[in-house]
Amino acid sequence: MSVTRRQFIVISSAALGSIPLARLHAWQAPAARFESIRRNVGYFSGKGGTIGWLVNPGAVVVVDAQFPDTAKICLDGLGEKSARGVDLLFNTHHHGDHTAGNGVFRPRTKRIVAHARVPELQKGAAQPGSPAPVTADATFDKTWGEDVGDEHVEARHHGPAHTGGDSVIVFQRAEVAHMGDLLFHEMHPFIDRPSGASIRNWITVLETVTTALPASTTFIAGHAKPGLPVVHDRKALQRMRDYLDAVLAHARKGIAAGRSKEEIARLEALPGFEGYHSSPPRLTLGFVLGVAYDELTDPAGR
Repeated sequence: MSVTRRQFIVISSAALGSIPLARLHAWQAPAARFESIRRNVGYFSGKGGTIGWLVNPGAVVVVDAQFPDTAKICLDGLGEKSARGVDLLFNTHHHGDHTAGNGVFRPRTKRIVAHARVPELQKGAAQPGSPAPVTADATFDKTWGEDVGDEHVEARHHGPAHTGGDSVIVFQRAEVAHMGDLLFHEMHPFIDRPSGASIRNWITVLETVTTALPASTTFIAGHAKPGLPVVHDRKALQRMRDYLDAVLAHARKGIAAGRSKEEIARLEALPGFEGYHSSPPRLTLGFVLGVAYDELTDPAGR
């Protein structure tokens, strides 16, 4: 589905007005469109984290909500595919580029589902004086699953990684998994340490997901380097794991040599990952290495 000229102008104008927030959350250039993957599952690209969707005769399921402007375009497009409204809206985590559109979806959505930590993290991240965020009305600790038409969808939490409340949303029969921001493809990721992130466990999560799901699984990334696709096979998860492992290795080596956080973060390019995309001021190699230093030197071991 292509957007109209009017819709494109709306997205572009809103994008320009939200650049400071967008930079924090790996802002994507506006290119709103629906793409099918297989067995009634697909994705929607707009502004912010990639939206996943399922539309079959018995259910409509959405994964993540982006920002209000593109959430409306997505919701309108889903309405062209099915008149039943949205049965389930999943939030893979709490960041605004994945949840700010919740309020747009809410009137036409039966349930919003997220990991148990997501509502509190959303509320904690809200700006003073801003409207209260629209949060999930159904939460889970480790797993949550339901039959949706002829598909079975499952949400899985494997511990802290990108944040303290990340979920992988799996459409089992379609063999499609939405990774949320557990997968940044070929770009330096945002690591939300104040919200419970763990680089070390992020590596474990990627390994767990890679081995737990069939080799034929297709993975939807939360973000990708501009110009690259957001849909990948398990090799993308393995490369993300290797990137995070290389980040920790560089930081450990620097710490062992007595280097400061600033010296460790000064590395201009990580060997083997020189082409990774940066989105200053936060999504840079220096930022990632600084978070790695903080994690490895934390007296509490977190």
